[in-house]
Amino acid sequence: MNERFAPNPGKELAREVDGTCYLRIPLKSRLVEPGDDLFALLDEFVRPHIRSGDYLFVSEKIVCITQGRIVNTADVKTGKLARFLASKVRNYVGTPQFRGLGHGTAPAMQLLIDEAGYPRVLFAAFVSALTRPLGVNGAFYYLVGKQAKSIDCPMSWTIEEYKDKAKLAPHDPDGVARSLKTRYGVETVVVDANYRGAISLGKSTSAITEAFIYKLLRDNPAGQDSEMTPFMLIRKA
Repeated sequence: MNERFAPNPGKELAREVDGTCYLRIPLKSRLVEPGDDLFALLDEFVRPHIRSGDYLFVSEKIVCITQGRIVNTADVKTGKLARFLASKVRNYVGTPQFRGLGHGTAPAMQLLIDEAGYPRVLFAAFVSALTRPLGVNGAFYYLVGKQAKSIDCPMSWTIEEYKDKAKLAPHDPDGVARSLKTRYGVETVVVDANYRGAISLGKSTSAITEAFIYKLLRDNPAGQDSEMTPFMLIRKA
């Protein structure tokens, strides 16, 4: 089978990591909605293209949608702590560095608190306040954990159906990755990628390292929104 694949606009199909060249093959889907079945989507849009030795990368956003892990932003009841912490998030609104609100809104921060728990968030905020003046960045998100960090609000700026929705953390992403490995026969990663880079939320094997994932996807080749390429096959070129 001689398939031809194309990268998303502004991205490259190939990326060299530690001396090996990989193809990062984005696979387009339709608009995914709550009630869709993740296996059915992969059967339709991914299975025909899988080859032995591929890695399968699945957007955590799509996992969340198929799990029903989204809420209306307007329904999030925010507390004083969420409003205070959100006001301290540096998202560079109004500057060329702005790439999104992140957790700089009270609803997003409240959902992060709900996921991580108040004690953990308070500890993370305390450590961050102490270390940031020393030039240490990222302590807050490291301490609250990847699941909490993955919360997104709003889910999309460009897809109308999700402009007023917030995404919670996916449920059991390691279990999801293992179940996809069993079904499709390739190692699988549930990945959270954005303009800052990429991290795994779930993996079918620990042999796929965070360093490898970051180097491979740091330019976010799947895009964030209207590309609608939530699935990616990674293949040695």
